[in-house]
Amino acid sequence: MSTVEARRRRAPVWPTLVLLVGAVYCLIPVYWLVAASTKSAGELYTTFTLAPSFTGGLAENFTGLMAFNDGAFLRWSLNSVIFSGGGALLGTLVAAGAGYGLAKYRFRGKTLVFNFLLIGVLIPGVILAIPQYLLLSRIGIAGTYWSVLLPCMISPFSIYLARIYASAVVPKELLEAGRLDGANEWRIFRSIAIFPMVPGLITVFLLQFVGIWNNFLLPYIMLSRTETYPLTVGFFSMMNQGTDQPNVYNLVIIGCLLAIIPLILLFLFLQRYWRLDLVSGSLKG
Repeated sequence: MSTVEARRRRAPVWPTLVLLVGAVYCLIPVYWLVAASTKSAGELYTTFTLAPSFTGGLAENFTGLMAFNDGAFLRWSLNSVIFSGGGALLGTLVAAGAGYGLAKYRFRGKTLVFNFLLIGVLIPGVILAIPQYLLLSRIGIAGTYWSVLLPCMISPFSIYLARIYASAVVPKELLEAGRLDGANEWRIFRSIAIFPMVPGLITVFLLQFVGIWNNFLLPYIMLSRTETYPLTVGFFSMMNQGTDQPNVYNLVIIGCLLAIIPLILLFLFLQRYWRLDLVSGSLKG
């Protein structure tokens, strides 16, 4: 038996145990959410157990959620899809153009722009929420869908990822061949450069979608009408009624369970495009 094989057989098991403990730690809240959504209001407040209930609480909670405030959950779900899907799509397009430009063009002030981009990556989005509200209210679009979509269009981290990915997968020789054939820069970008970037851009879209879907502070500050709320703000407004309506907590729990289903489906659908070389390329950059 070689020395390498002997070391492999004597490999410690603690890394696997650490990963298992971390997985359990992350999955217990999800399991509790599933179990709690099956309980009625009486069971939720009188007993604490991780075991699900089989007394019909799940169907009762689901019916109550759909009937709450004349179907507000469905309106909030549609708003979340509009904000997340529209903001992620627009943000991905902006990231693709900006990242490609930073990766493949030389222009005066490029280093300064990239340095500001890195500074933007380090600034938490919550710090910008109030200045963005003051700016958008000045131009008269605060409270509209655009007040949430416009800030989501610019993501320094997404632009940084697109820049790193464009540097790695778009060869200069391919661009030079397009220029020799007489194609202008816009045609080179949309017909040649964009296709190698698709796996990275799908990753950017996924990160953008999840971030906007889970965002609370920005829509909470920007929106004032209940019919424009996304799910995060809608659930918060429901929780504020909890002292007067205790059964609302059951509705919020099952609503949160339903709210994570689109994210799971999106991950499953786009997992084929998830490329580890994007991460390795960012580390090399």
